Amino acid sequence: MSEQTVSTKIPLQSAAEGLSLFGPQDTFLKLVEEKVEVQVVSRESEITIRGERRNVDVVQQLFEVLLQLIRNGYILTERDVLYAIDLALDLRADQLLDLYKGEVAITYRGKPIRVKTIGQKHYVTTIKKRDVVFGVGPAGTGKTYLAVVLAITALKEGSVKRIVLTRPAVEAGESLGFLPGDLQEKVDPYLRPLYDALYDVMGPEQTAKALERGLIEIAPLAYMRGRTLDDAFVILDEAQNTTPEQMKMFLTRLGFGSKMVITGDVTQIDLPRGKKSGLVEAKSILKNIDEIGFVYFDESDVVRHSLVQKIIIAYDRAAENQE
Repeated sequence: MSEQTVSTKIPLQSAAEGLSLFGPQDTFLKLVEEKVEVQVVSRESEITIRGERRNVDVVQQLFEVLLQLIRNGYILTERDVLYAIDLALDLRADQLLDLYKGEVAITYRGKPIRVKTIGQKHYVTTIKKRDVVFGVGPAGTGKTYLAVVLAITALKEGSVKRIVLTRPAVEAGESLGFLPGDLQEKVDPYLRPLYDALYDVMGPEQTAKALERGLIEIAPLAYMRGRTLDDAFVILDEAQNTTPEQMKMFLTRLGFGSKMVITGDVTQIDLPRGKKSGLVEAKSILKNIDEIGFVYFDESDVVRHSLVQKIIIAYDRAAENQE
């Protein structure tokens, strides 16, 4: 090691804290040592970090923040640790502490729903502040899920009278015409991701009742034409597959006392070749309207399996090389 080598010690309240911090079979510790060149030695009552000053500062901040989360009863996952490492490399790991302070909602099973990345926190805050919000980014960033959760919260609080969930009828290489059944049976599997989020928060029974009573409406985008949506929380999912005309039609449905959240991933456009995406166009046309919020997610906001993050990065690189 060079002359700049320093060491620092972090006290532990118990041996169990060290086990939680390092993960099963030291999985989390190995992730840290892969990303930052340090030596970490653990004894029962303390952790010693050795390395170059900057690297030691990074890992010290990382461990102190993660220990605070553990002491607050939070159970770390591999995804949490990877995200925390990314923040710690810029000495921003302390921003994680704000993420876990509040709950967005509680599932019908009593499990708290919390934001898991700073991008998600910004998204939730923006939706609460603005009447129209665009959430743009890759799959797995929680764009649709969090929008549905906030819609249900608004319905329960009485700030809206109903929820309207919609998607454009364009599929990833499939056709609705080839699915069996009548229109409702054809549309239901296609709108499945929206049902999944509802079931998670409300439970299947309450969701079914809310759908029967008209408190929640799930319909293809074409059904929005000619309507004005007052006192509603309206979510347009998969918005990258709208045409510019459909997007304009949708946005002009906004009524009094309503909120609109438009989610999409501009890297997964399934429109016929040569057709422009309404989401891409809306980003450039509406960017200077202050009352409209734009939240952009990236691969660091992916909250699915950590491998999903790597897949997105690999595809992005391939696309850049082709260009």
